[in-house]
Amino acid sequence: MLEVPDLDALTGAALAHIKADEFMPDEERGHAEAAVREDESEALAYLVDPTGLVADIPGVELAQASWSSEPVEYDPESMEWDLDEEDGDLDEEADNA
Repeated sequence: MLEVPDLDALTGAALAHIKADEFMPDEERGHAEAAVREDESEALAYLVDPTGLVADIPGVELAQASWSSEPVEYDPESMEWDLDEEDGDLDEEADNA
């Protein structure tokens, strides 16, 4: 999970990244800028390079990369967001109570 407290900064960074990409065709650049302005998950996608995340890990070779993101409402009080619990542990604890 990733929290983005400053959407304007994220969007600005993505737009700067797109503008600096000398290999991006103008038609694609216009589409990319519009997408980034409309959706913060698109902005994030232009800034995160999956290849760069694993490039320096010994023994790892990236064969294919794909990812997506979407905005969600985070409720830290919800059991759904309890990241310390393993899947199924809550059911087992309830059964033992």
